[in-house]
Parts: sequence; C-alpha cells; structure tokens
Amino acid sequence: MKKRMSLLLVIMLFAISVLAACSGGKTDEPKKGEEAGQETPKTEEGKDKEEAPAAEGEDQSQGYFEATDPSKNPTTATSRKDTLIIGMTSPKGVFNPFYWQTAYDRYVVDAVFDAWLVLTDDGTYENRLAEKIEVSEDKKKYTFTLKQGVKYTDGTPVTVKDYAFALKVLHDSSYDGQSDIHTVNIKGGKEYFEGTANEISGVKIIDDYNIEIEVTEPNAMTKDNLGTIYFFPESYYGKEYKQGHLEYMKDLHAKPIGSGQYSVKSFKPGQEVVFEANPDYFLGAPKVKNIIYKTTTDETRLAMFKSGEIDVDMVSVNADSVEELKSYGFLDVNIFPTNGYGYIALNHKDPKFQDQKVRQALVYGLNRAEIVEIIYGEYGNVINIPQSSLSWAYTQDGIETYDFDTEKAKQLLDEAGWVPGADGIREKDGVKLAINFSATADNPVVEALIPVMTQNYQELGIKLSSETLDFNAIMDKKDNGDFDMFFAAWGLTPDPDSTVYLTGGAQNDIGFSNKEVDKYNKEGLAAMELDARKEAYKKMYQELNKDIPDILVYQRRDMWGINSRVKNLNITPYKNVALDLYKVELEQ
Repeated sequence: MKKRMSLLLVIMLFAISVLAACSGGKTDEPKKGEEAGQETPKTEEGKDKEEAPAAEGEDQSQGYFEATDPSKNPTTATSRKDTLIIGMTSPKGVFNPFYWQTAYDRYVVDAVFDAWLVLTDDGTYENRLAEKIEVSEDKKKYTFTLKQGVKYTDGTPVTVKDYAFALKVLHDSSYDGQSDIHTVNIKGGKEYFEGTANEISGVKIIDDYNIEIEVTEPNAMTKDNLGTIYFFPESYYGKEYKQGHLEYMKDLHAKPIGSGQYSVKSFKPGQEVVFEANPDYFLGAPKVKNIIYKTTTDETRLAMFKSGEIDVDMVSVNADSVEELKSYGFLDVNIFPTNGYGYIALNHKDPKFQDQKVRQALVYGLNRAEIVEIIYGEYGNVINIPQSSLSWAYTQDGIETYDFDTEKAKQLLDEAGWVPGADGIREKDGVKLAINFSATADNPVVEALIPVMTQNYQELGIKLSSETLDFNAIMDKKDNGDFDMFFAAWGLTPDPDSTVYLTGGAQNDIGFSNKEVDKYNKEGLAAMELDARKEAYKKMYQELNKDIPDILVYQRRDMWGINSRVKNLNITPYKNVALDLYKVELEQ
C-alpha cells in the first residue's frame, strides 16, 4: 500500500535529483532540480559529529560534512530564534494523506499526520501511534493497540474509529487517489468497494484503543501496509461522507487536521506553507515553534542559503554545488545515495511506444552516461532497473546495460518498420516518428538532458520537440494522459512492492502492461521468506529490463545543506526531512 514518490518531485529536488502510504514500493515525488516521483510521490528531483579527515582512496561522494566556520552564519538566520525555514519546490496543496501525489505535499502530510508506524533511519519501521501490534499465528489477524491520550490539533481525541474510517475512504468506489488498499486483501473490502456492504467485515473495533483487522491473503507487507495508513479525524473529514461520494474531500485538501507534530497555519501557493507547533503532541511539544516550507528553485537556492533566508534545502548535487555549499563555512552538508531514480516516462497508450523494439532503441540511442556525467559527475550512476542499489532486492544478474549504441538503435527501428523518409525523419504507414518531450523549466537536469537527447535522436531519424513547464503543470499533463514523454524521478519505499508497473496499478501513470511483471510482482509480495522474495523480484526486474516501461537514466546522490545552528535534523535515504521535525532544535 505504499506509494512511490513522484519522479518529477525528484527532479525538482535535484534539480535536487519521485511513500509509504498504502500502495507500496515507490513514491512519485519530485525532487528538486530533476523532475521526478517511493515510488512514493513524484519529485522534481545520520550524522557523525567528529568526522575525521578522509583516508586516501576514501569515497568523498557521500558522507556528513560539518560546517568549518559556524561564525560565518548570517544574522538573517541567527536572528530567527523560534522559526526554521526549509526550502523546497512548491507543494501542490494536496495535504491529504490519501490523495497527495508529490513529495512536497508528502512533506506537509508527514508533519501534520501520524500512523501506527514510522520509518527509521535504516528503512525499517518502529511504533509511533501504536502501543503494540499483535499478529495471529496464521498472519490473517492484526490487532493494533493505540497509545492513549493522543489528540488531534482541534482537540478531538484520536480513536481507532478514525482508522476504521480511513479504511472506508480507501475502499470507497469513488476514491481516486494513488493508494491501492486492495493489495492488502482486507476481508470484506471488495464488498464495500462494490457497494454490496456498508461495513468492511474484516474490520472489528474492540474499543476506542483496540482494533482488529482480518485479511484473506496475508503477504510479506501486510503488517507494514496496515501500519502506515494515516489517522485522520472522522469528525472533520467524515462530516459529509456518504458511501460512494468522496467529492467533498477535495475541499479539505489545503486545510488539513491531524494529530502530528505541526498544524498548517497558512498556505500561499508558489510561496510558502507556514506551520505552528502542536503543543500537545503526544511525543512531546516540538522544540521549534514555527516551521516554514519556503518555495525555492535551483536558481535561487544557493543565494537564499548564503543570505540566511533558508536553513535547510536539497541542492542539485555536482562537484560545483558541493564545493559551493562547503565554501560558505556555516552549513553542514549531508550527501547520501538517493533511494530513488530519475527516468523518462513513455506514454504506452501512444501507438509508437507500443513496440518493444522502439522502446529498446530509445534507450540504446540515448547517451545516458554522458548525461549523468554532465549533471552529476561522480555523484550519479546510470541505472538499468527501477530499483536503488541500496535495496536488498537490487540485482545485476541477467540485466542488459543498454550501453550507448547508435547503430544498434537504428537496427531496432528498422526492424520495427520505422524507415528514414526523404527528409531523414523515420516514418511508418505515413506517420512521422515525432516525439514531444515535457520537462520542468529552469532545471539543470533538463538543461543537460535536452541537448544530448535532441542530438542523439536526430541521428536516429527521430524528430524531437521539447517544452518546459512548471512541475505541477507536468503532473497535470500526466494525470490527463496528455504527453508523449516527460522527465521525472521516483522516490522509493524501503520495500520493492509497488503498483507503478502493474497492469492497472494505482501508480501506473504510463499505461504499461506486462503479464510476466504482474506475475513476478505478485510472487514477490506473497512470499514470506526473503530469499524467495529476492528471486521473484529478480525475475521481475529482468523482465522490466527487457520490456522497457520507461527510459531509466540514473541513481544520484541526495545533497542537503543544513544550517549549522539546526540540531537533531536526521535525514537518510529512507527518512525524509519531515518525519522527526519535533526533535529539531535551533542553537541560540
């Protein structure tokens, strides 16, 4: 049930390079500077205090590098005694835990809402709202016990009835978010979805603090998927609820109420989200009273760091930007492998992309190594499967690397029936091989990618046109199916389970379908032993590598600049910036 983050998010973040919701595996989340999407949301694209000098031969492309001269901290930053400013691509305003699509909206959700479980530094889960979780011997019944005394920011007490309501929302026939509760196989969920029952029979409320969930087919992710569904107050989100009618929910997206660390005080699209600490937060009142998510771009980010306008942000990682951040003296610099990847999406509903040979040609014919070298240098690597090299599911066994080969690409296009016309542009059945490429504006990844792609594809006889839009506009095109190709990035959840490439999957935005992929994905999820899961996912990745659902480009490093006065902000490949904000302190 975990959602992958949008790649467009990743890109914006890369620009700064795409959760764990209810679907699994990936979140489409834009990261700055890239256009991206755990297989969590799409995005644009641990801290050692006494770091010793690097040993000879030691990898300098990752690590935690402390500020060399905190005294250089600008007064603009040091004068903020009770406010932390985090820079990021502008959220879209969908601050609902079941509807968000981008990583930036997810960062709001994670500050405002809580679930039974929360991610730890290494990608495993620990209890948050859960006092305990009991699992029956046959793994079909899960009893969750809620910690007592937890309240929403409007003063309403948190009870398991709110969790039961969340399950109804996710099972509702009118639900059109990207989470897929049906993969969890809750007993009676199908009947509720079809409208033949007005309750989910597998959900049993014992009292305000205990609830039992029964599933028909347990799998390796059942506990985590049930445990990462957010709580939200039925008293607020359910006032107008009628089975089959969730349209009203969209009116509440920008006005969230949760039990989390902070509450949203105001939202100015394209400018900022302002938060206020929840003084009654059950883990203790946050130490920083106010937090602002301020909109930044790759063009403004470094200057805003230098002037003290922002305290934290993800910065596009390359040799120049690493040197620049370190040169300020007052910033800590945290660099680690991103748990995600950058890719170029293909619209499989378009006839020209429905031939596997055409898709393979587009990969062979694109000099991905050159693109990665231009953008990231030593801070990125070409990838050939949609999985992080950090993952237990990662494999190179039987994986074609698709090294740049113009002649091989031409041969495949010839075999697919696309032959050069009088003007040099390939054509088939009277149709020219023309592709429109959409990408985010003012994005260094895109600025490097487009010239290389244009030249490479021109040599193949492909007419490529490109347009640059803001991230949310590209997400709208994606939602409407109005695209040929777009660049984005996926942020990955710790587990490879995902709906991104499943036939009809909740996060399958490109219309890809492959029965073998569906089969191996199902086998990997159903297996309870890790070795069996690895084998199933290896076969799935081998099939994806052959069939090319999209053009995989890179796995890069994430780089976060953090003002040295900010303490206890822990960001890892698995834990995002928002999960433990209540622990953060500002050194006075």
